Amino acid sequence: MTAPLVIVGMSGGVDSSVAAWLLLQQGYEVQGLFMSNWDEDEDGYCTAAEDYQDARHVCEQLKIPLHKVSFAGEYRERVFSYFLEEYRHGRTPNPDVLCNREIKFGVCYDYARRLGAEWVATGHYARVEHDPSQSRAKLLRGLDPNKDQSYFLHAMPGEALAHTLFPIGDLQKSEVRRLAREQTLPVFDKKDSTGICFIGERPFAQFLETYLPAQPGQIETLEGRRVGEHRGLMYYTLGQRQGLGIGGRNDANEAPWYVADKDLARNVLIVVQGHDHPAMLRGEAWASQLAWVAGSAPAPRFDCTAKVRYRQPDQPCSVEVLADGGVHVRFHQPQRAVTPGQYVVFYVGEVCLGGGVVDRTA
Repeated sequence: MTAPLVIVGMSGGVDSSVAAWLLLQQGYEVQGLFMSNWDEDEDGYCTAAEDYQDARHVCEQLKIPLHKVSFAGEYRERVFSYFLEEYRHGRTPNPDVLCNREIKFGVCYDYARRLGAEWVATGHYARVEHDPSQSRAKLLRGLDPNKDQSYFLHAMPGEALAHTLFPIGDLQKSEVRRLAREQTLPVFDKKDSTGICFIGERPFAQFLETYLPAQPGQIETLEGRRVGEHRGLMYYTLGQRQGLGIGGRNDANEAPWYVADKDLARNVLIVVQGHDHPAMLRGEAWASQLAWVAGSAPAPRFDCTAKVRYRQPDQPCSVEVLADGGVHVRFHQPQRAVTPGQYVVFYVGEVCLGGGVVDRTA
């Protein structure tokens, strides 16, 4: 009997490398697929060329083929254009969620299936529970609470999730490193990538200003008192402390300043003093562009927990599904710096229900 073919998304990092090795141990026929999503790197910040060589060396050691494909056009159209549009409107997007939905488990998934893959796999820290009697699967948190990536995967298309494997989802990061070292994989001590893939390690403001013209304006307190100037609302996010340029002032105490709001109509950044200032807290949020892992919400109204940012501890809340398909979320405790453009993702225990984009708060 022929072993099922699984194509593993190889990033050149330790997680996908160990995922490929584990699948070989489990008896699958394994092939690697390296995708590039960004074709502009005049400043040398992109590591795609180096990552491809690392992926190639791992696949050579594992004796598996490696395919290489570029989805730069699709990425620019489906992810990057949305990223810029959100910043243009003063919001703070999370392109990783869209990249997973549109690229890794969208066009890349389709490409792998055309290559004959029965399964696709990645090095994400998440788990999937397959039900052979149904076309959909359940998305579960990864067992390592410090690395769980279900937040970024909640919008995966249902068909793709049903044919996806997350081989390292049951492991701690330390175990993944140990396995890579024991198997002498050449990337066993490679540093984890951070930040947004197309920005790399370059300064964020430097990157953004090459695509969007900055519109400087005033920084004001809640009372309307001017305390400084901002470089452009797109460079700031709610809850931000660093980079405000508000030094010690004779008319204020010494507590640090934080971004509390953006007045888009007046191009004004509103700041307050103190990490837990009441103006930073929100008890309600409205979200749209909902993606439910099961295909629909569990009920018109339900209780669950939610995250409004990656790594945030789960927050109890009540959710009401609205007539337009969006949701109204009421947090049991006020939440700090709930940010329009970011995702609110819902959970019941280990199961990820889905999520949507925060539009407004109260």
